[in-house]
Amino acid sequence: MRAVVQRVKSAKIGIDSTITAAIGPGLLLLLGIAKTDSNKDADYLVEKIAGLRVFANQDGKMNLDIRQVGGSFLIVSNFTVYGDTRKGRRPSFDSAASPADARVIYDYFVQKARLTGIPVETGSFQAHMLVELENDGPITLIVESV
Repeated sequence: MRAVVQRVKSAKIGIDSTITAAIGPGLLLLLGIAKTDSNKDADYLVEKIAGLRVFANQDGKMNLDIRQVGGSFLIVSNFTVYGDTRKGRRPSFDSAASPADARVIYDYFVQKARLTGIPVETGSFQAHMLVELENDGPITLIVESV
């Protein structure tokens, strides 16, 4: 499981000219699920991301996690996170889970994220979404399960 995590001042999802989800300060997660991923990967990744100390303390050092600053998650399913561009010019998505398998683990991931007490908003699985964000920093990390 792989997530592109961006610290944001705000982020929102639009589908068909309608805003369907929005957060203030927090983390935008573009979540990719591989064929080999399981709930164990989701458990690990939720805890890892929730504990990332990527928010500034009073001294301006990145030393606080999302809970400590009262931030939110915006979780967006994104199979292209598993795009392999090593050969040719067209990405291969052979490592990405099938939509049916990915949906089960994505829903589990969202459920686990909500159990952390961190406010969670989501995109719509398999929808064409417009993601708008104000990246804060910019701080962008790639976080993977073991």
